[in-house]
Amino acid sequence: MRTIPSPYTGKSPESAYETLRTIVLVLLAAFLVRSFIAQPFVVQGRSMEPTFHHQDYLVVDKITYRLKNPRRGDIIVFKSPEEPTQNYIKRIIGLPGETVIVKNETITINGQTLNEPYIETITAQDKLTRSPSTFLMEQTLNENEYFVMGDNRDHSSDSRRWGPLPEQNILGRAMVTVLPFSDFELLKTPDY
Repeated sequence: MRTIPSPYTGKSPESAYETLRTIVLVLLAAFLVRSFIAQPFVVQGRSMEPTFHHQDYLVVDKITYRLKNPRRGDIIVFKSPEEPTQNYIKRIIGLPGETVIVKNETITINGQTLNEPYIETITAQDKLTRSPSTFLMEQTLNENEYFVMGDNRDHSSDSRRWGPLPEQNILGRAMVTVLPFSDFELLKTPDY
């Protein structure tokens, strides 16, 4: 009877143990980084255009909000209030304790109109193809609640639809765009 040679011939049990130990340590380190420091996120849909596009690959910072509160203008990834198994990405518009009024395309926070340089202006062609609509919403945020909106206001399910976002749903802050490489950038919060 012929025997088939073992692929482990010449390797000691200590060597196999070291390989297994290294694999376990790498997996543990990856788990800890993803759980507590940073995680990848792939943008799904058009709700954050022109800032992000469908299938953009981002890194989400999970440490910052353990040290300080979210700020207006931060782009965050969070568990959807409607579908907790889904993660969404939106921009923080209103902070706890503020009154947010959305009237058509103008946002007012505690009586001050919000300047949003990251929103693309509507072209004359867009105005021709859009149906005229009026939209009015007023929301006073409680403690630990945020008002979030997508940058592509006409194609975003956000706080205008499902109300304030509870702070506990926030997973982290979008930190860097990784892919496509041509869009690689560290993300900054706009100054208001």
